[in-house]
Amino acid sequence: MGVAGLTKAEQTRAAIVDAALTMAQAIGLEGLTIGTVAEQAGLSKSGVFSRVGSREELQVAALREYERRFAEQVVVPALREPRGLARLRAVCRRWLDWVISGLGSNGCLFISGAVEYDDRPGVVRDALLAGLGELRKLLARTVRQAVDTGELSSDTDPDQVAFELYAIVLALHNETRLLRDARAAPRASAAFERLLTACGASPANDHRDSRAR
Repeated sequence: MGVAGLTKAEQTRAAIVDAALTMAQAIGLEGLTIGTVAEQAGLSKSGVFSRVGSREELQVAALREYERRFAEQVVVPALREPRGLARLRAVCRRWLDWVISGLGSNGCLFISGAVEYDDRPGVVRDALLAGLGELRKLLARTVRQAVDTGELSSDTDPDQVAFELYAIVLALHNETRLLRDARAAPRASAAFERLLTACGASPANDHRDSRAR
């Protein structure tokens, strides 16, 4: 076995997918080709094809790797928080941090992919929809749990809140990537807290047990 328990073949495939992801964030998923990724990874076209498959399979592999890293850095740590408002805040704050630092700051494939494939049918669009669908379900489920714990108002609509949370992330991505506005991050955080307050949440610095109110 090679580094981190991977075989040489698995390491090569991981390097190919990593190169594809790096390129996808720079030029978009649609810009990926077997040839350009092979050149980036220092391999032949046949070497890339034999390990990943077709161009569409390469695009999906890059998207899946992005989703894996997003889950590792955002979702999994947030799910360690107690069910309710703490978990909801952790998901959203980590997502906001992801957009402005680390891999997400190089371009969010959820967002750029949505622009590329909003009306382009095919397996890449299907994969993107599946990933985004799971993320929206996670947001709505986490909001619902905060309602169940009594930390958000009983009349809170989880799907509506999930929609608005996603809208905040879209705005942050646009303001950060396109407009280069240094005030985007604090404004997104303020919008997030304002949304939660409108749903009945205690302020972020209020450590009272809202379930005892």
